[in-house]
Amino acid sequence: MSKKGLGKGLSALIPRETAALREVPVEDIIPSPLQSREQFPEESLRELVLSIREEGVIEPLIVRRKGDKFEIIAGERRWRAAKMAGLQEVPVVIKDVNDQEALQISLIENLQREELNPLEKAKGYMMLMEKFHFTHEDIAKKLGKSRSSVTNTLRLLNLPEGIKREIQEGKLTEGHARVLLSLPPGERERVRREILQHSLTVRETEKRARRRKRRDLRYTAPYIEDLQRKLGTKVYSVGSESKGKIVIEYYSAEELERILGTLGIEID
Repeated sequence: MSKKGLGKGLSALIPRETAALREVPVEDIIPSPLQSREQFPEESLRELVLSIREEGVIEPLIVRRKGDKFEIIAGERRWRAAKMAGLQEVPVVIKDVNDQEALQISLIENLQREELNPLEKAKGYMMLMEKFHFTHEDIAKKLGKSRSSVTNTLRLLNLPEGIKREIQEGKLTEGHARVLLSLPPGERERVRREILQHSLTVRETEKRARRRKRRDLRYTAPYIEDLQRKLGTKVYSVGSESKGKIVIEYYSAEELERILGTLGIEID
């Protein structure tokens, strides 16, 4: 399947000379299950309703035929506001596109308008991967982003549900979330509370996270030194006081047997 580039925006997908503009009844339009945007803030919609009552729907919706209805590819927010404003018809551009092209158009429009929160972006990327087998590199090329940016955004899906909800509500930014991802679960929760209680910036959050990591190293250091003396070999820890692992090195079968004996483990 051909993968058209999206980096140049919607015009790269929808040449103006091929756009079929017409008026369609609002009641004949339906939202798409491929829509990556999940939230439509009430205040933002009310502002758009006032604008539509004054000026009408200036930019047409992009739709495709779905039976006797028209499914929205891009412009669901404008459609919702038009319904609230009492409009009977709205301007649309009808496109004959498949699911992949519809999802790409929807994603690029929302990303260009910066209307997706970080989790909605992550879910949109995941949809491209699951439905169309895109790699991180494919998504980056399609949307004009760096591969690392795509990867970091997708990592947000690994956060606990409570933190995800706070990202969606705007209480935590994507920058905050990336710092939290770098911490063990116990520390993550403590730093999260500090962000919310003290309205920490991302930079302030990073400083606190670094301090906690240094504290964890100080916490484990005396015990590691004791182990090294007792076992007579190099020992080090990876992680924090709440979660991690202790690594004991050995350099021969004889040394391993000696270390295990020191630990009281007999080899048959």
